[in-house]
Amino acid sequence: MAVRALITSKLTQGLVPLHLEVLNESGQHNVPKGSETHFRIVVVSDKFDGATKLQQHRMIHGLLKHELENGVHALALQTIPASKWKDPNPPVPKESPQCLGGMKREQKERESNKE
Repeated sequence: MAVRALITSKLTQGLVPLHLEVLNESGQHNVPKGSETHFRIVVVSDKFDGATKLQQHRMIHGLLKHELENGVHALALQTIPASKWKDPNPPVPKESPQCLGGMKREQKERESNKE
């Protein structure tokens, strides 16, 4: 199963969201074509009601632990408690910052550590 589809499935099962967007932003980064390493997630869930942003993000990181340990390099999270989501139109995802070449730098560091 593709990584994006797996992330969508896990978040749907774990958070039962009112709204969910999983955007693959890997193409904006210095990774091979077709990679699934960088994602932006916009999610609205009643499971976030009463939770701090840190707790909301930890919920997502817990659900996606395996993916984060096995190839997913970055998650940009926009979490919204259901009680605060009044607009019937879906939220507009914030734009991701420009890539600074982190994965290329990390790869060079790993290669130099092997020597």
